[in-house]
Amino acid sequence: MRGPHNIWRLVRTGATLERAGAMNVVLDAFEAGTLLRFTARTLALPFRWLGYRGDASLPPTTRALTALGPAYIKFGQILSTRPDVVGDDLARELRVLQDQLPAFSVDIAKREVEHELGISVDEVFTSFSEPVAAASLAQVHKAVLRSTGEEVAVKVLRPGVEKAFRKDIDAFYFAANMIEFLSRKSRRLRPIEVIEHFDGVVRGELDLRLESASASEFAANTEADEGFTVPSVNWQLSARRVMTLQWAEGTNMGDNAALDAAGHDRNALATRVLQIFLSQALRDGLFHGDMHQGNLKVAANGDIIAYDFGIMGSIDEYTRRVYAEILYGFIKRDYKRVAEVHFEAGYVPANQDVDEFARALRAVGEPIFGMDASRISMARLLSYLFEVTERFGMQTRTELILLQRTMVVVEGVARSLNPNVDIWADARPVVESYIKNAIGPKAVMRDLMRTARVLSRFGPRLPEMAEAALVRQGKNFGEEAEVRSTSALWAIAGAAVVGAAWVATLFI
Repeated sequence: MRGPHNIWRLVRTGATLERAGAMNVVLDAFEAGTLLRFTARTLALPFRWLGYRGDASLPPTTRALTALGPAYIKFGQILSTRPDVVGDDLARELRVLQDQLPAFSVDIAKREVEHELGISVDEVFTSFSEPVAAASLAQVHKAVLRSTGEEVAVKVLRPGVEKAFRKDIDAFYFAANMIEFLSRKSRRLRPIEVIEHFDGVVRGELDLRLESASASEFAANTEADEGFTVPSVNWQLSARRVMTLQWAEGTNMGDNAALDAAGHDRNALATRVLQIFLSQALRDGLFHGDMHQGNLKVAANGDIIAYDFGIMGSIDEYTRRVYAEILYGFIKRDYKRVAEVHFEAGYVPANQDVDEFARALRAVGEPIFGMDASRISMARLLSYLFEVTERFGMQTRTELILLQRTMVVVEGVARSLNPNVDIWADARPVVESYIKNAIGPKAVMRDLMRTARVLSRFGPRLPEMAEAALVRQGKNFGEEAEVRSTSALWAIAGAAVVGAAWVATLFI
């Protein structure tokens, strides 16, 4: 219910933001006008004493969100992927949110597993550990299967988390409506759409069957990727509120000392993690949307292991091609082509000047390419690119924002392993390979063949469909003879296309 009863929740939220010193930070991020600022401070200041104290060692905004609980932590994590909404500074601050919340007891976790899966924990597992990680939505336990002796990770949703999130999300919708009503300037940032995006992400994460499906698809896509592993899903022990994965044993990628002690080549790992991410995003269109060190391990044999698939990014084939051409254009320093790609894709309105846009892109790229390898940053280039495209009227594209954010995270991981990693040199072979396979002559033939195959399914109906379409356009019955002869030509053309498709298959 998104009614006035949510005001009390917002008062408590405002009081906590005020007590943590984060109220002005949040209002500035949303470009709040005078009326909205006055309303927010009026509701929060008298009740400041009701606000949660939080951890004084954290920055103001993260301190307030962690104090307010799981829904707010998750909201902060989602906003960290939207610098277009909250600005770069606040987005960077929100990225430090850690999923290290108080855990619920192992006994409660066992009851949840038994209720969800209809099993006895003691009969299925020889051991079921205390929580090894506790996040905003769920926690993870290490267990051993009685039937095989295999070690597994059992992820269990927090009891009652769905109901709690539903209440908080209703309050968020109420707040977004108030913000849009009280501040016309904030409407540019589309607060309601932001909450809708958050709502959709959380709904997906609250059904672990969807995360299991993402993990399974990601594993299938990357099965042949050398030096990269995704734990397999145990579908018999997974359901809506429980997910069981193969246990991932390895060294945390954020622990350089441990990596060195284990004899791993950090320079090679830095290159591999970057190339793997780009390859998956461009080749498959499905990428890990939260690829920080905490979700990556290095196995004893040197393989990179990824886990936690609650946030996955996806981009369609056309967008992948556009993104690859943009990256390739920057690598080749062909700014005119980068500009043309933006116009061809419809990212920049046609009424803008392509040459002027190309000059703006040159101003973005040249200073970066003038740096030494240790300072060249693809993340910085993407950030500047979004600033320029916004000036030229480019509309925000959520899938590219997540891609940009993940690129920033992956680059940070690579630089933490090797501060001198050459981002562009490592990216070039991946992008060039994709360009060759996805945009070259063979790709054109594959596209034509797919189109022909679609038409071939309608082959027997082509004359009928063509005739019906043309009859609808006819002005009188006298034109029907001409229509029928035209439809015959359609049938011949359709047959020719279908025939060409099958011939093409012999050469591709």
